[in-house]
Amino acid sequence: MLQVCDEKIAKKGSNVGLSFYAFFANKNDDPECLMEATPLVDHFEKADKIKALVLAQSDN
Repeated sequence: MLQVCDEKIAKKGSNVGLSFYAFFANKNDDPECLMEATPLVDHFEKADKIKALVLAQSDN
């Protein structure tokens, strides 16, 4: 996820948005993870926000 965010930010700037669901090949592949994440983000979010959420979770 961090790599995808970094690539998008590098190509289009820090204000770039992307679909959070793009990180899931199929929403049924890992439904628990998807259900855990969906209250935290909208369908389309800024890459910076997604990156910050991932980094915050890795610190826990």
